[in-house]
Amino acid sequence: MEQLLTANVANNLYWFGRYLERVESTLIEVVYHFDRIIDIDKNSGKEFYKKLGIEIEYENAKDFLNIAVFGNHSSNLYHLISYAKENAIICRSNLDTEAFGSVIELADLLKHSSHSSFSIDCRFIDYVLSLISEIWGELTRRQKRNTSDYFLRLGKLVEKVDFHVRVQKDKELSLVIMDEIDKIVTKLAPNSEFKPHDQTDSYEIIINSINAKINKIIVEEQ
Repeated sequence: MEQLLTANVANNLYWFGRYLERVESTLIEVVYHFDRIIDIDKNSGKEFYKKLGIEIEYENAKDFLNIAVFGNHSSNLYHLISYAKENAIICRSNLDTEAFGSVIELADLLKHSSHSSFSIDCRFIDYVLSLISEIWGELTRRQKRNTSDYFLRLGKLVEKVDFHVRVQKDKELSLVIMDEIDKIVTKLAPNSEFKPHDQTDSYEIIINSINAKINKIIVEEQ
């Protein structure tokens, strides 16, 4: 981990990991609720987005897909991947070349689809998810871990926990992820005295604690 990063690059690596994970997690949930709208509960998609603090309306399952991906709301996936692209451009020299190219390809795909009469279906979402999987694979294939890899990993893991909190997923899995976050934090800032997360902590305490650790690492340790 001898690689040196500026605070700006470290911050953009971290947020790149968060935005990419947010797009992936959201799409997985969208497909799940798409199926529920068809077979079980027409309001399933509304209930999911309400947990994200977003109110949406749709006529049917297909309409839900289009609104979920390109609707006028804060989880519009084209906007999210655009943020990830901006982060990637700033820290380009610290990213795998093929991974960077795949990010640009994905952003261009969503941009083109959002500005056309393109009709979204599950095959399109599956293709986007496959591109994201390729990006993660390209980002993690190096045998030697650099400091940049840890900030990317932190972004992915913190977003996963944050997303789980918002959509009320299994807390046990979140605790396992938070344990890994603590291990990475310790690697990045071995001289800092961070309190490990406790199973009795509320989600609010956990998220605030994670954010405080990340801010300390990025601002003070770089």
